[in-house]
Amino acid sequence: MSLADWQQRRSGPNQQRPGDMRTAWQRDRARVLHSAAFRRLQSKTQIMNVGENDFYRTRLTHSLEAAQIGASLINHLHHSGSEFERTLLPDENLMEALCLAHDIGHPPFGHGGETALNFKMLASGGFEGNGQTLRIVGRLEAYHEAHGMDLTRRTLLGLLKYPVLMPDLPQPQDDSKPGALSRWKPAKAIFQADSDILDWVLAPLSDNDRSAFQQVEPLASSPWQRSLYKSFDASLMELADDIAYGVHDLEDAVVTGTLNAQQWQQHMGQLIDNLDDSLGSLMHKLQQQLFSSSHHQRKNAIGALVNIFVTSVQVSETLPVASEPQLRFNATLPHHQRQLLNGLKSVVFEYVINQPEIQQLRYRSQHMLLDLFAAFHTEPTRLLPRNTRERWQQAFDKEGQIGADRALCDYIAGMTDDYAERMYRSLF
Repeated sequence: MSLADWQQRRSGPNQQRPGDMRTAWQRDRARVLHSAAFRRLQSKTQIMNVGENDFYRTRLTHSLEAAQIGASLINHLHHSGSEFERTLLPDENLMEALCLAHDIGHPPFGHGGETALNFKMLASGGFEGNGQTLRIVGRLEAYHEAHGMDLTRRTLLGLLKYPVLMPDLPQPQDDSKPGALSRWKPAKAIFQADSDILDWVLAPLSDNDRSAFQQVEPLASSPWQRSLYKSFDASLMELADDIAYGVHDLEDAVVTGTLNAQQWQQHMGQLIDNLDDSLGSLMHKLQQQLFSSSHHQRKNAIGALVNIFVTSVQVSETLPVASEPQLRFNATLPHHQRQLLNGLKSVVFEYVINQPEIQQLRYRSQHMLLDLFAAFHTEPTRLLPRNTRERWQQAFDKEGQIGADRALCDYIAGMTDDYAERMYRSLF
């Protein structure tokens, strides 16, 4: 695609303000940074519940760290890559916009809240955090009457971790009794209600490129599927996200005592022993610093872990049949570095996320959202705030119950953890 295609906005050609010399990517970054959805991330859970400890990372601090890592990935590829690889790289403002925006669709209470809303939305198209991100930037935010933040095509493409539409979803026998909510984790996809946004983003692609790019593979049970490909920019953004999660959330776990050296060794010891000699030797040194009582040594270990991944990033041909370079290539990690990063993510999951105390909080939070949705769904014109009630009524008049449910879901998904808690106390 041409630069003009990449910089196009759904609103069409428009004049910049007098004297505004910013690039399209600088404008996209500013729109994300100054949006209400971005500000709400300061009160949304990353792993530890917001408010429990001022030290814990929130979705906001996580997104800022991901943006910094994204810039480092670009810098490394700019200096180490070939001339062709440098032509693939996004502008740093574009990279920052992607990393800052990547989590703005997440509802209150993290992935637990995501599963609860998906269960309540099974009859109306489902719910998934990344799909909600596209919906916010492409429809809901207030920069443009009809097109949300009205971001450029390349920015929207870079936010598509899963560039496919939601499949048909199974229906529970009783939507008031979900049973084990783990059964209702969302399919990773864009909502059918936002198919027009997805079509616009992919419109300049050839039929062959689009067909190849949107391939999916089924997972263990229907309706769960995984899209196989993402754009080059999206691969950089996802890698920055993974590094921030695997390394910086690990730091939270170590500093707060949630993860100790013995647990680390049980989970990571064999993996580290199986790494290649130079990386394995470095990790043996860093794990001692990681659990040192000296704060500066621990901080040095965290920085060194980030450096391992940033300096090993490479450009790989992941979709050879595509003619568009942004689809044909992805940013990837070599085998051993990817194994190590996956190991860091799994140790955070096992000893932090999967702890009974965290899961009990997640269970409570999920049922708060189930109750909130049920109350507003039962008596929307009585209980919803006035401006949300008007949006609900407009959606109901235009699209019936499915549209009204989506408007209700938009409202609850946009809540911060604190707001959801206050609303729950107010109603129950």
